[in-house]
Amino acid sequence: MTENSLAAASQASRISRETDLRAPASSVSSPIIEVTDLEKTYLTARGPLTLFKHLDFTVATGEMVSIVGQSGAGKSTLLHILGALDAPSAGTVYCASTNVATLSPRQAAAFRNREIGYVWQFHYLLPEFTAQENVAMPLMAGGLSRREALVIAANWLREVGLDDRRDHRPGELSGGEQQRVALARALVNKPKVLLADEPTGDLDAATANQVFALLQRIHADYGLTSIVVTHNSELAARCTRKMRLEGGRLLAVTETNSTLG
Repeated sequence: MTENSLAAASQASRISRETDLRAPASSVSSPIIEVTDLEKTYLTARGPLTLFKHLDFTVATGEMVSIVGQSGAGKSTLLHILGALDAPSAGTVYCASTNVATLSPRQAAAFRNREIGYVWQFHYLLPEFTAQENVAMPLMAGGLSRREALVIAANWLREVGLDDRRDHRPGELSGGEQQRVALARALVNKPKVLLADEPTGDLDAATANQVFALLQRIHADYGLTSIVVTHNSELAARCTRKMRLEGGRLLAVTETNSTLG
């Protein structure tokens, strides 16, 4: 997955924006994510496996939406489709004003680098590089000089509270510190949308709470639109909206906190 993100950044430096794929201009209140009639079917040895069929949902700009559900329900697959890492079998998927369902592989790579920040359950940091170098990697792959990229990376590490750990390699960092480096790397290109797939899944309860609080603060401070997949119902309830993916449908769970932080 690290190789994919690096390739995406490298391709993005050579690819101009595909203006014909942009959604028509709309009002400020229009959703930044709009999914219509989404279907995803995999062909397996036992026959077709359909995760979604006729799935519709929207996410407004600035929302922090959590998605819960049983393992295998398709939560990660949904994030992959929104982030142009996977293609839908049918339907329309607009994310950050782009119809991601129609993107070619090269266009998808450029889109991810330009608009999407992705945080995984595992950090996928490159072990031979320092925290600062890991954060700077997408910028350098995108054509920025090493000097400039390292300055920006240092600023992001300071933002996530790791200014004094920037010269440490991943193996010298705790699990929570590794995930904070991964968050800084995801945000270094200033994306509009943050997709987080079980970002606290490998952390103990106290560290998970700290990392999630950081996610909330970064989300609010930088005006992000965030979708967080998690098995932790308590953390999910701290988002502005909580949804459950069940039977191929997204269902509203309950009213959640409207104030982040």
